[in-house]
Amino acid sequence: MSRVSNRDRILEAGLQVVHEHGYANASVRDIVAAAGVPQGSFTNHFASKEAFGLEIIDHYLAATRDVLEKTLLDETRQPLQRLEACIDTGRDLLNADCMRRGCMLGNFTAEASAESEQMRNKLLSVFDEIEAAYAHCLRAAVQAGEVPADLDVKETAALIVQSLQGANLLAKAHRDPTPVDRFKKTLFEKILK
Repeated sequence: MSRVSNRDRILEAGLQVVHEHGYANASVRDIVAAAGVPQGSFTNHFASKEAFGLEIIDHYLAATRDVLEKTLLDETRQPLQRLEACIDTGRDLLNADCMRRGCMLGNFTAEASAESEQMRNKLLSVFDEIEAAYAHCLRAAVQAGEVPADLDVKETAALIVQSLQGANLLAKAHRDPTPVDRFKKTLFEKILK
């Protein structure tokens, strides 16, 4: 049985602290306290809070990629089933605490992208990757005849990601997943018809 390194403890606990309190409100002291490691461990593993934040984005992205692989990129299901599963899975994960924390990627974008050009660029890259997964699924839906042949796949994928981020933000404010459900209904009944 291998021991968890202090670095991994800081990333795991830090992800929770940042997701719970926001990047700006998550102090290094809070992060190391949650990780149960000495404060010096933080500076041993991360050159700055910004460097830590960039790694937290990667850490959260790993879980997001897992969801994308199991839904949008799962070639064993029909494309629109995959799209629906992705939206439902995201909603259910965020609703585990009544939408209170919201999507950490969206939270980071609203909070830290104005403070750090590196974080802003990292988040843009992450959202490009997510959009590409949606576009892949929508292309498959066009090929399967599930959506109109003239659907602008790239623009629709961008619309989905942008709309879901807005719906997640409103769901966080309401502490209720209804905005996500409302977007999903509009997407399937109006946009993809």
